[in-house]
Amino acid sequence: MKAGLAVIFALLMGALAANYLLQDIGYVLINFRGKALEMSVPVLILLLVLAYLVVRICAHILRAPRRLGELAAQRRQRKAGERITRGYIELGEGNFARGEKLLTKGVRNSDTPLLNYLAAARAAQAQGDQERRDNWLSMAYEQDPRAAAAVLVTQAELQLANDEFERCRATLNKVLEMTPNNAEALRLKAELCVTQSDWFELQELLPKLRKQGHVAAEVIDDWFVRCWCFLLGEAANNPGRIRQLWKQLPKHLREHPQLIHAHIIALIAEGQLGEAESITRKAINKKWSDELVLLYGQLQADAAVQLRCAESWLRERPEDAALLLTAARLSVRNELWGKARSYFETSNAIRPSPETWHDLGQLMLKLGEAGPASQAFQKGLTLSYTNPDLPRLEDQLGSDSA
Repeated sequence: MKAGLAVIFALLMGALAANYLLQDIGYVLINFRGKALEMSVPVLILLLVLAYLVVRICAHILRAPRRLGELAAQRRQRKAGERITRGYIELGEGNFARGEKLLTKGVRNSDTPLLNYLAAARAAQAQGDQERRDNWLSMAYEQDPRAAAAVLVTQAELQLANDEFERCRATLNKVLEMTPNNAEALRLKAELCVTQSDWFELQELLPKLRKQGHVAAEVIDDWFVRCWCFLLGEAANNPGRIRQLWKQLPKHLREHPQLIHAHIIALIAEGQLGEAESITRKAINKKWSDELVLLYGQLQADAAVQLRCAESWLRERPEDAALLLTAARLSVRNELWGKARSYFETSNAIRPSPETWHDLGQLMLKLGEAGPASQAFQKGLTLSYTNPDLPRLEDQLGSDSA
């Protein structure tokens, strides 16, 4: 549409110009330093047009090499982009050698050489070549020193995955010296601490990691549980340390059964039996736990108070085998032999266990019932027999009689 209008406009202008020029074509005189040049107006216009065309052609000729260079560079860049795309596809499909080759061929023409080198380092490690991996990482660092932290974090991640723990620790220390709050470096260091059971250093990292929110809350909670269970065990002879550790725990984890158990064990080892009994009882009242119920029966606190508490729970849970075992043990400590025997037998009737039969056998021995005690011990041993590959005596007798 625009081209058509331009043609019509040009025709109209040409028609008007021809009309005037036919009447009087005009006259031009150019005098320069005594020399005169005469011509008509159409000739002058023609010369000007020709001069303009010559200048344009010369400009195109002069710009041609640069333009050709730009076109060649664009072509190389396009081909490099295609190779990089194919390289990532090969890596995704597990063809690490081909992927590494494609990512690093003509990498200088890539828009993202740093990413290419980092991906090539991962591919080299996947092939078990640590030296080539480190070479690619060095080239990534040289490509953009401003990305030193990112390169070192990648190196630490690969070292951790390859069980190079000491080298990984050294690399992470470098990163944290450069950027103390680097979230990914802190996460990797926490993983390293968990792998090496370095709970003391993990203790220092966890509050910072929890505050940053870079790691999933479930993972942080799991690390807290594993770390604090160890720390509470180490603090068994230091009551001040036990209380300090418990206060440092996030509030929602103070109700975690494993941590409560570790806390109670630490208090027992330290001799704080009254506090241990109170904490155990409150924890059970808040959230029922067979593990804590069994631990309550082993606490050497006030046996009479403990038995009354256990029997109050029994009114609500009369068929709880773990609670019945606890009540039986507390009855033994209160020298209530008949009650203890009844609780043991009821617990075995609901859910027999080697330890319940063993405790019942011990009680029968104390009561002078050697025969029934022997039977109880035998039943407990039979329950603890878990190796199906060993032949049973009755099987051997049956095969002999046949």
